[in-house]
Amino acid sequence: MLRLVAENPSWGYRRVHGELLTLGIKLAASTVWEILREAGIDPAPDRAATTWAQFLRSQAEALLAADFLETITLTGTRLYVLAVIEHASRRIRILGATAHPSAAWVTQAARNLVMDLEDARCRVEYLIRDRDGKYPALFDTILADAGIEIVLSGVRMPRTNAVMERWVRTCRRELLDRTLILNQRHLLHALREYEAFYNTHRPHQGIANARPLALLPEPITDPDRLAHLNIHRRDRLGGILHEYDQAA
Repeated sequence: MLRLVAENPSWGYRRVHGELLTLGIKLAASTVWEILREAGIDPAPDRAATTWAQFLRSQAEALLAADFLETITLTGTRLYVLAVIEHASRRIRILGATAHPSAAWVTQAARNLVMDLEDARCRVEYLIRDRDGKYPALFDTILADAGIEIVLSGVRMPRTNAVMERWVRTCRRELLDRTLILNQRHLLHALREYEAFYNTHRPHQGIANARPLALLPEPITDPDRLAHLNIHRRDRLGGILHEYDQAA
C-alpha cells in the first residue's frame, strides 16, 4: 500500500483502495485511510501540492532567473543592467547595460542569451522574471522558441525570485556601492570584472562554498604544507575585489 502511494503521490486513499481491490486485496476504504494516517501520509491534495520552494529545488538544474538593476553615474545618468543567474551553479551572466532599455535592446539581449546558452550546452527549461514593463513580448517569444518557458514572479513578491534578488543585493554591496561610475563604458568594464570574480573565485554559501566555474581544490592534509602556505593576493578594480591563491 505504501509503495502505491510513494509511486503515485496524487492518488487519494479511495484510489489506493480501488487499486488494492484489483490486486485481490479486500480492505475497507476506512481501513486504508487509517493505515495511511498512522504512517503520517497526508491526504492526496496536500501531498500532491508542490510549494514554490520545492519547485525551485526540483528544477534548479534547468532554471534561470533574470532581473534589471539600476545605478547612477557621476553625471546623474541612470543606467540599467540586465543579468541572469543559473539556480543550480549560481553562474551569473551580465547581458548588458544601457541608459535606454528599449524593446529592441532587450530583445537583442535575449538573442545573445540563447546563443550563449547553446554554446555552453546549458540545458534550460524555465526562466523566472518579474512583470517589469521593460520586457517586450518578443523577449518571451525568443526564449519560447528556444524551449524556455517564462515563469512570472508574484506581484510585489521579491522572494519568488530570491536567488536573483540576492545577487542584485550582493552586486550592490560588493561593487556598485563602492564604485564611482563614470559612464556606461566604465560600468560595463566593472561589471565584466565582477562577473569573472563572481563566477571563478568567489565562494557561494548556497552551493557549499563552491565556485560556479571552478571546482574547489582537494583539501590540504599535510601539516607541513599547511605550515608553509604562500598565499598570493590579486586585486581587481583597484582593490575593490580581492582574490587569494596559493603562489606557485
